[in-house]
Amino acid sequence: MLFDRFDLQPDDPLLALIGEVRADPRRHRLDLSVGVYRDEEGQTPVMEAVKAAEAQLVAGQASKAYLGPAGDVQFCARIADLVLGTRSGCQVAGLQSVGGTGALRLAARLLAVNPRPHGSGPATIWLAKPTWGNHVPVFEGAGLRIRTFAHTDAMGTALDFAAWLEMVERAEPGDAVLLQGCGHNPTGIDFTAQQWATLATRMADKGLFPLVDLAYQGFGLGLEEDAAGVRALVERVPEALIAVSCNKTFGLYRDRVGALLMTGLQAAPLAKAMAMAKALARGEYSMPPDHGAAVVRTVLESADLTALWTRELDAMRTRLIQTRKAIAAHPLASDLGLTGLADQKGMFCLLGAGHRVVQRLKDESAIYVAPDGRVNLAGLPLARVDDFLAGLASASRAPQPEMAL
Repeated sequence: MLFDRFDLQPDDPLLALIGEVRADPRRHRLDLSVGVYRDEEGQTPVMEAVKAAEAQLVAGQASKAYLGPAGDVQFCARIADLVLGTRSGCQVAGLQSVGGTGALRLAARLLAVNPRPHGSGPATIWLAKPTWGNHVPVFEGAGLRIRTFAHTDAMGTALDFAAWLEMVERAEPGDAVLLQGCGHNPTGIDFTAQQWATLATRMADKGLFPLVDLAYQGFGLGLEEDAAGVRALVERVPEALIAVSCNKTFGLYRDRVGALLMTGLQAAPLAKAMAMAKALARGEYSMPPDHGAAVVRTVLESADLTALWTRELDAMRTRLIQTRKAIAAHPLASDLGLTGLADQKGMFCLLGAGHRVVQRLKDESAIYVAPDGRVNLAGLPLARVDDFLAGLASASRAPQPEMAL
């Protein structure tokens, strides 16, 4: 029997929390686990710009025929403009993917099938840990060899940039390096402009290949500001891969909208990379779904819809910043090590708390965070900041030993 020979796989611990939250009868429960944006009422709304674009598509779309493995070509062009802006001396190619995760998977496959310039064995990618929990299975599944290094302090609240430079020295020419473009998941700690420039130059000198995971453009400082580091990188390295997700920035989570961008100095190598990416996509999922990408393209091709979308995204970012500032200024923040949140960016932060604290937070206060202590700040209403910090303070206190009778 084929099926019976499979090993029983454990549930993904983060996704399993979805079911736990839904089954929790406590009305004051607070879900800060899975990374989706929620408003003050706890809802994940459909953006008005998205609704307007969908209405246009319903009225005017003439066909549902296949678009091909590259997907919506004009969508990819608009995403390239959004991410890379005016490109001086840099050429770009791209194809639509099944969300940002699909873009990472295609990038990993491209790295895996590309022969190593030096030595033998599988292609290597360097991951700075802590990182998003799905990075390791995506890259392992593509056959890459993964090497890791710690890039924060012990609490996960401050960047250790020296560790990045040490990694560059340890890596071999041709190795790939994963970089998060902005709003680092799970720490919320981003590079400064100078650190981006320094790292890009060092990587180019060493012959390392950058793969950028860009999922939160607009959630940090703004659309242009959040893309500045990626733009500085592609100006300094001969080639790069950029996995882009539209799920957060357009609120299109279930539509799975993404793109894989490839940048380089010459058109011929880019054409080869694009042909290989399309061949790999054909073998993975054949064609990407059209609707979500068509929505994004419709928004970005309309000045009015782009302006509406930008205002909505600005409001989401503003609420995140307000939440961070409210936590950092709270009387309990210092004791809990959360005063630095105001200087971090994006949707997430790390509590620096162990499993016991995370479990007690759930059991005692009905507050759900990821098993590694990652908090989705985009799910925390300002009105519940006191509840969250009080629950965390209580969970962080060591339980008193029982008295012997």
